[in-house]
Amino acid sequence: MTTTALPIPVVDPVRWPDVARLPHVPLRAAVAERILHRAAVQRGLRVELPGGRTLHAARPGAPVLRLRHPEAFLHRVGESGLIGFGEAYQAGDWDSPDLVALLTALATSPEALVPRGTRWLRRLCVQRPPEAELPTTANARRNIHRHYDLSNDLFALFLDPTMTYSSALFPTSPDPDRGPAATWEGLATAQHRKIDRLLDLAGVGPGTRVLEIGTGWGELAVRAAARGARVVSLTLSEEQLTLARHRIARAGYGDRVEVRLCDYRAVEGAYDAVVSVEMIEAVGLPFWPEYFATLDRVLAPGGRVALQAITMPHERMLASRHTYTWILKYVFPGGQIPSLQAITETAARRTRLRVTAADAYGRHYAETLRLWRERFTAQAGQVARLGFDEVFRRMWELYLAYSEAGFRTGYLDVHQLLLTRGEAA
Repeated sequence: MTTTALPIPVVDPVRWPDVARLPHVPLRAAVAERILHRAAVQRGLRVELPGGRTLHAARPGAPVLRLRHPEAFLHRVGESGLIGFGEAYQAGDWDSPDLVALLTALATSPEALVPRGTRWLRRLCVQRPPEAELPTTANARRNIHRHYDLSNDLFALFLDPTMTYSSALFPTSPDPDRGPAATWEGLATAQHRKIDRLLDLAGVGPGTRVLEIGTGWGELAVRAAARGARVVSLTLSEEQLTLARHRIARAGYGDRVEVRLCDYRAVEGAYDAVVSVEMIEAVGLPFWPEYFATLDRVLAPGGRVALQAITMPHERMLASRHTYTWILKYVFPGGQIPSLQAITETAARRTRLRVTAADAYGRHYAETLRLWRERFTAQAGQVARLGFDEVFRRMWELYLAYSEAGFRTGYLDVHQLLLTRGEAA
C-alpha cells in the first residue's frame, strides 16, 4: 500500500517511548494489510486513505477507519498486534468519526479476522505481561499508582459528583430493545442505586461491621455509614485516600469510617459484611485464591460478601490470561478480568464461600462508559490544562471507547454477586 502520509505527530519519546518509535517489519506489515482487507470486507468497514481514496467501498453509514498514516499503522499492527493498534491511535496514525461504532464492529468475534494460514504469526507479536507488573504485594501499589494516582482532578472532569468509577445501575426502559434509560443528569442517582443494591445484598444496616476492599473516592463508605454501619475501607491509592477521607469527613461520617492505606492481604479483624466493587480485576489470576481466602478469613459467621465484578466469557478468559494487551500496558497494569465460572470455581475450591446470587447488567456499563466518554471528550481543554498531553488524551479516549464497545458486543459483562457460606440468598 503506497500512500502519501501526513507528518507523524511529535510524541515525547521519554514519556511515550513505544509510541514515538516507529517499527519497520515489512513481512508482518504485509500480513497486517491482509487482515485489514479482511476486516473491511467481513465487517463492512469503510477504510479511508489519504487523498480521498478508500480501501473498501462499504455501505452508507458503515463504521469508518480513517488512516492518516497507513504505512505507520500497518507496521505498528504488524509488529505488536492490538498493542500496535492502540499505539497507532495514540500517535495519530488513524482516527474514526465514531470510535465506538468502529470498535464494536471489530470486537465482534475478533479471532475470525485473522486468516487461518497466518494465525501462527500471533505467537510472534503476543507478549506476556512483564513480571514487574504482576500484582504481587510488592508490585500492587505501583500498579494502582499508575492509574488511580494520575490526578483526582482528572477523574473529576468526567465522573459525576459522587466520584464513582464503576458501572451505574440505571432505570430499565419498558421496551427491552431500548436498553437502560441513561442520562448524565441521572448518573449520580444511578450510582447510588448500584451502591444501595450492593449494600442490600450484603445486609448492611445499623451496627453492621463492614469491610470495603477498594475505597474509590469514598461514596460507598458514606452510604454504608448513613445506614448506621461502621466501615473499614482499604485502598492502595494515596490520591484516593486523601480525597476519600476529606469527602467522608465532610459528609459527617469521619467517626464511623476508617480509610486505610492497606493491601487486602494484610487486613485483620472480623466483619459482618465485605463489599468490593470492581476490584477483583486488579487482583490478578495467580492471586485469586488468596483474595477469596482473605474474604473467607475475615467474614464473621453468618456474614455476606457482595462483589461487583467485570467479567468475560470463560473461554476468552482462558485464551487471553497470559496475553499482554494494550489496556494492561497503558491503562490497568497487572489486571485480569475473570469469568463468572472462574469466580465460582475459585471460591468453591479454595474457601467455604459459595456464589448464591449473580445478576448481570452489561448494557448499563456500556451506557455508563458512554456518558464518561462524552464528558471526557468535551473536557479536552481542561485535560490539557491539568498537564496531560495529546497522546494521553487519545489514550484515555480509546480506553473508554474500547471498554464501551466490549460491553456493547457482550465481550465484557458486569455482575453483582452474593457469596455466603451456604446460607440461603
